[in-house]
Amino acid sequence: MRAKGWWYSLIVVASAGMADAAMAQVNSLERLVMPGPLSAAHADLEANCANCHKSFSRTLQKSLCLDCHKDVARDIESSVGFHGKTSNVAGAECASCHSDHKGRTADILHLDRDAFDHNVTAFPLRGKHTEVMCNDCHTKELKSFHAAATECNACHAKDDRHHGNLGVACADCHAETTWKEVRFDHKQKTDYALTGAHGRITCASCHVDEQYKDTAKTCVGCHAKDDHHKGTNGKECQQCHTTNDWKELLFDHFAKTGFALRAGHSGLKCESCHEGNKYEKKAPKECIGCHRKDDAHAGVNGTECATCHRVTNWKDVTFDHAKDTKFALHGAHANLTCETCHKQPAKVVKLPMDCFGCHAEDDPHRGQLGKTCNTCHGEKAWTKEVRFDHDLARFPLLGKHHTATCDACHESKAFLDAKEQCIDCHRKDDVHKERFGTTCETCHNPSAWLAWRFDHDSQTSFPLTGKHRGVDCHACHREKTVDGTIKLDSTCASCHRKDDVHDGEFGRNCVQCHTTESFRDLKEAR
Repeated sequence: MRAKGWWYSLIVVASAGMADAAMAQVNSLERLVMPGPLSAAHADLEANCANCHKSFSRTLQKSLCLDCHKDVARDIESSVGFHGKTSNVAGAECASCHSDHKGRTADILHLDRDAFDHNVTAFPLRGKHTEVMCNDCHTKELKSFHAAATECNACHAKDDRHHGNLGVACADCHAETTWKEVRFDHKQKTDYALTGAHGRITCASCHVDEQYKDTAKTCVGCHAKDDHHKGTNGKECQQCHTTNDWKELLFDHFAKTGFALRAGHSGLKCESCHEGNKYEKKAPKECIGCHRKDDAHAGVNGTECATCHRVTNWKDVTFDHAKDTKFALHGAHANLTCETCHKQPAKVVKLPMDCFGCHAEDDPHRGQLGKTCNTCHGEKAWTKEVRFDHDLARFPLLGKHHTATCDACHESKAFLDAKEQCIDCHRKDDVHKERFGTTCETCHNPSAWLAWRFDHDSQTSFPLTGKHRGVDCHACHREKTVDGTIKLDSTCASCHRKDDVHDGEFGRNCVQCHTTESFRDLKEAR
């Protein structure tokens, strides 16, 4: 400033003053040529043309309009509302539609209400809104059409039966076709789906007095009074009940507890097995846990009831003795009660599988025939259907023996006590008085006692020749044998001593001279 001098400052000040004077003259001039009064809406701007006009610049006039009409400017910039959505507005001058200076009563909006398309605004008219008059929403109190509220609550506050408890976003639930058409997605909005009967009840059923906050989402939160279990089953009602009907149960007992409710168990009430607090006190899964009082075996057969009994009926027994124990129950065994044999728990005492194991005390044979009783006896009756084959024993029953009764030889059931020698039974029948020993079978056979056969020539060392052939046996065999052994002297003198006229001078062997045909016959000298 010092360099240029004081005169430069004077020129700048003078120039500025001249510019302001020139602008004032222009404004005065423009007012002199103003085409007419402004509309009532712009009347307060009429005193200063610069409010709406830039001198000698029509292109800047639009910006001055938008400086005042900021809501319209926002719509154009954001492409919303009538001015933002109408394609020919963005590049047009405001004055091309809204010309002024036509008097206070002039209509500068040029709005054809009948032809106006409300869909190009921020609030398209749908449903019942299409039947509403413009003035119902765009009231006289509003300064502009743009000032009309778009929130439902602004018009329908008096219709809000929720009293504001659900906020002002009515459109989240209600449709524009009718106020009662509700499209609220309860699951999406509250994370609680309304299924079954819940979908058919009114909102007020759960939201009493229009209270929506902190509404219970658990079954027991609403249905505690309906819980006839009185809390003993816990609070997870949905594990058993469905929302379709309180009495419709979906509890899968097998999936939840590992214990399937089949047959007789399926019709029982929960309380039949679950006594007391069922949620805290678990019911037993073993049969004996519930049926101890029904155990007619008094624990003798153990606690695995399901091994024998069905769930259809306690008396319906499935135990297959033959398959499950490898001991089939036939005959008299089939009708015995379990306790007849199982006097102690089966797991404690294993019963023997052989007859003798149970019937040792019934054995009249005193163990002589071994322990395989079934070799002779059947299971229908101990004393009937005896199938012992005596022919396979050491003493086959031949001839008359075959028809003899057992007790004819066996004085007791200790059968091995019976003697096997003929003389033991037939001593009284022995007419020989044991002069031939005790081996009766040497001569006799079991077909008949008198049907005997003995070949003295081949069976002894003393052939019967000559007169000997017709001699009675007892003529030679006069004495009872000792130890059953026949020991006779085979020399002639032993029998014919009294007939020896030689008085023994020629020895005892008479056959050296005599023959058996006749004592008087002499052998020829050689």
